[in-house]
Amino acid sequence: MTGPFIIDVEGFELSPEEKNRLEHPWVGGVILFSRNFNDMAQLKALTAAIHAVRPGNPLLITVDHEGGRIQRFREGFTKLPSFRSLGERLPQLSGAKRSSGPEATDCAALELALSEARAAGADLAFELKAVGVDFSYTPVLDLDYGRSEVIGDRSFHREPAFVSMLAAAMAQGLAMAGFRTCGKHFPGHGWAEADSHYALPVDDRPLDVILQDDAWPYARLGRGRFERALLQSVMPAHVVYPQVDHLPAGFSRIWVTDILKGQLGFEGVVISDDLSMAGAAVFEDIADRCEAAFAAGCDATLICNRPDLSVRALDSVPARIPAFLTDPGRRSLARLRPRSI
Repeated sequence: MTGPFIIDVEGFELSPEEKNRLEHPWVGGVILFSRNFNDMAQLKALTAAIHAVRPGNPLLITVDHEGGRIQRFREGFTKLPSFRSLGERLPQLSGAKRSSGPEATDCAALELALSEARAAGADLAFELKAVGVDFSYTPVLDLDYGRSEVIGDRSFHREPAFVSMLAAAMAQGLAMAGFRTCGKHFPGHGWAEADSHYALPVDDRPLDVILQDDAWPYARLGRGRFERALLQSVMPAHVVYPQVDHLPAGFSRIWVTDILKGQLGFEGVVISDDLSMAGAAVFEDIADRCEAAFAAGCDATLICNRPDLSVRALDSVPARIPAFLTDPGRRSLARLRPRSI
């Protein structure tokens, strides 16, 4: 079985200590950052070394590589557009209602935006695949309310229908290279103003409003059998929705198991957002954070930028919940490896 932890490495190559850590059976993936990229040759050597750690069951190499300001590798890579710039191809759609649909739009503008989103997805995936990266945490499905600075231009649009269409087009581009998708940040980080990297955001709207707006793209793109759905994974938000649960969504069984997997019928992999973030600090100990995420229904967890926390999790969590690694209900990170094309 592929382990549920996704952890990071420090630099341009693996240290002996990092290699030993990646050999742990509870590690299933690695997330790379800009600090891991010097040039194309170096990045290929690093990803080859990571894949060689467990050649029979290779680690999933991942990255946050959306476009706009969130693009970890730049020199030698296509400059990808921000999601908002794709949505701005449709300025006349501001305030459009789902009931009116695309027939009320400028179809040429819509097709141009969809074509550019599809091309961005294809460029992203083919270029990452060429250097040995397997997966990117994209697309962002948060709505653009103009409230959240951390989301900002990472959002396609305010209107859920057009977020869904642009995300679907990007998913089609990713699929050209066999890449899987990751919708984030469920059920939505666009309304809450605080940045979950540094604080715990709160969204006090009622459940029905969140479901009919922010969660609507997940219902459209994530439902159905794993291979046929346009979302193969989802990342819950480190946001509290107090009218639904007192815990952030990624620690909430109501959000992850009851709503996402149950009500919305999502059959893909659920990956927690980075458990070293301030938005995850409702539990002090990293082991408690991991356990809470798994108890909520997350299949895997991210632990970034804190190797001490990765070590602590690997030293303590397997002993606490030894059956989790072989739980037949867990959805393995191995499902997110690129398809052969």
